Amino acid sequence: MLREVLTQSLVALSAIFVVVDPFAAVPFFLAMTSDQSAAQRRETARRAAIGAWLILTAFGLLGALLFRLLGISIPAFKMAGGILLLLIAIDMIRTAPSPARITAPEVEDGQVKDDVAIVPLAMPLLAGPGSIATVIVLMGRVQPKQWWNGLPVLVAVAVVSVVTFMTLAAATRVERVLSRTGMNILERVAGMLLAAIALQFLIDGAGEAFPGLLR
Repeated sequence: MLREVLTQSLVALSAIFVVVDPFAAVPFFLAMTSDQSAAQRRETARRAAIGAWLILTAFGLLGALLFRLLGISIPAFKMAGGILLLLIAIDMIRTAPSPARITAPEVEDGQVKDDVAIVPLAMPLLAGPGSIATVIVLMGRVQPKQWWNGLPVLVAVAVVSVVTFMTLAAATRVERVLSRTGMNILERVAGMLLAAIALQFLIDGAGEAFPGLLR
């Protein structure tokens, strides 16, 4: 039992961390908060992390119910989410900004907005389509009679949100220590991990939709 919980926690934490990717958000955060003081940046980082936590938690808890209302099956969403994550992963490996994560117009709008904490930082930069899809798919594995198995996913969302706050609050230092080369290396490694997660989502979704296909 304990081993299963630890495994689920590790899988959820690694998947959510890789797709949220707070290190990749650092350059965008610095560009959007260039006119803020250190204290103001810290407050913006705090609100962005809390916003992302609330968004991801809400989708994690209510995503399956929303899909049932819309007539969308979890296997179909797993395959759609896998395709989306794979596109993001390819851009990460190429160290190119992914339009599925945030677009150039959204970055430009953020540079002139007075308050960027919720839009576009919390959403779509941190809690974007990829991270929302990941949380919903992970929660979709939880059986209704074993609801406690969803706790590792919710805890992972909270942990990643805290790490995101710490990373963005120290964004200037992070960029200086890691340098552009270091951040590109981390981006490529995270992209490889995300690609594997995306393919696993696709395999799981196809296996559930077509039970005899992968046997």
